[in-house]
Amino acid sequence: MTIKKENKIVLITGANKGIGFETARQLGAKGFTVLVGARSKERGKEAEVKLQGEGIDAHFIEIDVTDQASIDQATKKIEEDYKKLDVLVNNVGVALDKITASELDISVLRETFDINFFSMFAVTKAMLPLVGKSKAGRIVNMSSGLGSLTQQSDPNYEYYKYKGLAYDSSKTAINQLTVHLAYELKDSSIKVNSADPGFTATDLNNFRGTRSVEQASNIVVRLATLPEDGPTGGFFDENGVVPW
Repeated sequence: MTIKKENKIVLITGANKGIGFETARQLGAKGFTVLVGARSKERGKEAEVKLQGEGIDAHFIEIDVTDQASIDQATKKIEEDYKKLDVLVNNVGVALDKITASELDISVLRETFDINFFSMFAVTKAMLPLVGKSKAGRIVNMSSGLGSLTQQSDPNYEYYKYKGLAYDSSKTAINQLTVHLAYELKDSSIKVNSADPGFTATDLNNFRGTRSVEQASNIVVRLATLPEDGPTGGFFDENGVVPW
């Protein structure tokens, strides 16, 4: 496989649909080689073909973020084919709880954390050596404004009444991962940040969101393409800093 030397390589998990697919489209339009991470080979290949039809250098990478063997296999393939990873966008997530905290079944809490948090940690840990080979590695963790303790405690917050313990706390945990990893890598060229895409119309919320995937992807793309003097260890939406 021949890769143009100037191309930057980005892996986006859950890139076959929604915000992940739109992020792939936007970064691909900027000249990135896009690795379309998806669990389903059929859906991943469909996304690959769509992106290639727009002139984007896109390639499907099979990865089930909840399966360590699948993560390891994907990591090995990226290392063999591309030697490095300039950007990792951790995009996979679910929202399973629809009831109050006291009514939540612990199995739902565990499943949510397995998919939203533990899988993100596993993928990041596996891919980090490849990101370290980039001259300016970037890691973008998909979070949510609902993971902000400050906003969740503010009666004036637009989504104050939306309280899903499993989903919200998994996003809070993601923010902690961002802070800790950014601190660990503070003396390197790698930048790690959390992105709040806002209430976006995707299958996560049965398309009830008020924002488009195009709008939501803006902050992800911005954090994926930060300049050398850009921030690290922060939480951002398109308007700036989101409070912890």
